[in-house]
Amino acid sequence: MSGLASGLGLAEAAFWVKTLVVGAVSGVLSGMFGIGGGMITTPAIRLLLGGSAISAVATPLPIIIPTALTGALGYVRRGIADVRAGLIIGGGGAGAAVAGAWATQWIGGSALMVATGVLVVYMAFDMWLSGRRAGAHAHAPEGSVSASEEGPLLVSDSDGPADAPDALSATATPPQPSAVKLALLGLGAGLYSGLLGLGGGFVIVPLLMRLFGFGTKRAIGTSLVAIAILSVPGTITHTLLGHIDWRLAIALSVTVIPGAWLGARVTVSASEHHVRTAFAIMLAVVGVVMFANEASVLIR
Repeated sequence: MSGLASGLGLAEAAFWVKTLVVGAVSGVLSGMFGIGGGMITTPAIRLLLGGSAISAVATPLPIIIPTALTGALGYVRRGIADVRAGLIIGGGGAGAAVAGAWATQWIGGSALMVATGVLVVYMAFDMWLSGRRAGAHAHAPEGSVSASEEGPLLVSDSDGPADAPDALSATATPPQPSAVKLALLGLGAGLYSGLLGLGGGFVIVPLLMRLFGFGTKRAIGTSLVAIAILSVPGTITHTLLGHIDWRLAIALSVTVIPGAWLGARVTVSASEHHVRTAFAIMLAVVGVVMFANEASVLIR
């Protein structure tokens, strides 16, 4: 009996160690890539911690709030986040996040995970393709289109490289995107946030880059501002539905906050090209793993 109890104690200890590691990794990647952390936490709860599909979708949401706030602060302090855009995106998607969370009752957790995997792989391919195009422009002859490390592609002249709009200096003020378009982006991101428990960052970051010309770092910082807002209504709704494992959420939060702080520091000091490439690789790996696991569940 004592041997059995000892075995159970070791198993429980191993479970909580894995939980703390998952929280730390999720926090680091959240701060690095502006994804809120749910993209890592959701599959980890499902695959490593043995949670149900619906719990894996819902439990990351309360963790995302402090994670996103911690990461966003690092970017805002360095002037690499558009706070206005983040607030509009977050506000525009708040209601949609509630609708998405309620819809999980009828759609089902496994179907949501498969949909997430497909979408994430697509976003990874799009990110990789746009990065290759930017790299090609960056190596073009002087006087042609060049890639700014912190902003959209601009035309340079013979006097030197074009100013980078993300520098946020007196001579390089970034353009202000349309509030209506930002709110529409928030609407879509909020719906995905509520449905998939991922904070919406995996939608926000690529679309800010593609549709609004944001540099990778600026898109990540802005995404974290929006995610902190988007996660609140989803958290409330999933709490009322009883989908959140609060014991697990609290344990994950212990290491996710310092992880987010560290991740933000890493990205701020890294090159734009390396951040974009790493983001695409991370998306592809997570998407394939999620799709493969949940597709086999649905087939059985």
